[in-house]
Amino acid sequence: MDSQKPAILLFGTCDTKLPQLLQLRSLILSHNRRVLLCDVGRTPNTDPSIDIPHSAYVPAGAPISSLPRGELISAMTTYFTAHLRQLYSAHAISAAISLGGSGGTALAAGAMRAALPIGFPKLIVTAMASGDVSCYVGDSDITLMPSIVDIAGSNELLTLILTNAAGAISGMACAYTPTPTTPFTKKKAVAISMFGVTTPAVTAAQALLESLGYETLILHATGSGGRVLERLVREGRVAGVLDITTTELADELFGGVLSAGPERLTAAVECGVPQIVSIGATDCLNFGPKDTLPERYRGDDRKVVVHNPSVTLVRTSVEECKRLGKHIGEKLRRSKEGKTEVWCPGKGVSVLAEEGGPFYDPEADAALVDALKTALEGSAVELKCFPDVRLNDEHWAASLAQRLVEMMEA
Repeated sequence: MDSQKPAILLFGTCDTKLPQLLQLRSLILSHNRRVLLCDVGRTPNTDPSIDIPHSAYVPAGAPISSLPRGELISAMTTYFTAHLRQLYSAHAISAAISLGGSGGTALAAGAMRAALPIGFPKLIVTAMASGDVSCYVGDSDITLMPSIVDIAGSNELLTLILTNAAGAISGMACAYTPTPTTPFTKKKAVAISMFGVTTPAVTAAQALLESLGYETLILHATGSGGRVLERLVREGRVAGVLDITTTELADELFGGVLSAGPERLTAAVECGVPQIVSIGATDCLNFGPKDTLPERYRGDDRKVVVHNPSVTLVRTSVEECKRLGKHIGEKLRRSKEGKTEVWCPGKGVSVLAEEGGPFYDPEADAALVDALKTALEGSAVELKCFPDVRLNDEHWAASLAQRLVEMMEA
């Protein structure tokens, strides 16, 4: 075993999960990988196998043992995150793995999201890997492995899971190549937001950008995609943003299931990254199966499309579009001169909203643009309206991409 190679970091609550952590440690060692075991439990454990005890990162005198459970998890997440950043920055680790129940998973996921960038191997074996796991994964690429049985005691099923986890994290660590800068160094990268109903526009813009030597990162605007887009901008991994599809903002305002949260559409403004924003798929509020539709959207006055058995779309109304336009404008108006432009097509913001489509409503689209224009008045953001263009017109989308290139190279 090469003692100079970065180690796999294994961490968990050693006061409650030590036997399982030691079993996982032994399994990773069997793959000829170095392991650093870190204790993040409430009560410090003195087992000799622990490489990183509380004293390495918890401030002396911190009242850990007396905190209520929720406060304990928050405090330990904060302390451990700072130490995890140091380990990553020093290239001391090549992967991170944890195991736990709800509390341990919340702590592990919080630290991994905050301290480890996208692309760095991270795996959590957890009893919580079912249902909606967005609170754990967030805007990261954390891999969750269901523990099948509770992480308690020793049994054949848990041993099988831990054996797989050890093999998975060892393979990920072997494949990972640490770099002193971001992974996107060979080509300048552009982040593009996409939805099924804006795909033709995105495809045309992508083709133009790639023909000019840019790498394109397509983010599906499903909530997680928008959060990742914002993170990529903040991490300095993209040279520009084509935010063609801003449907997540509608879900944020009106209770749809694909909201990307309040930070959506803020990173490029704050970081000064060139961006062109459009209003793709702002005709859509996104929900699950039709029978899950909130009562307020079931009236005869609402246009509804069953996209597939798992996805139901509701057309945004005139009043909702007014609020949405104002909301987008207020998020963008702080942008510095030359960094943000807004391009608005006049003949349909998605495939569904074009003439003859189920969401065709030029009054609603115009209401959004008018509110957006008002919200941007007096700002450095340039608003461009194209009354005779559909969002999915390929020549228009290519022009949009070409303009972003000019902004990036200015």
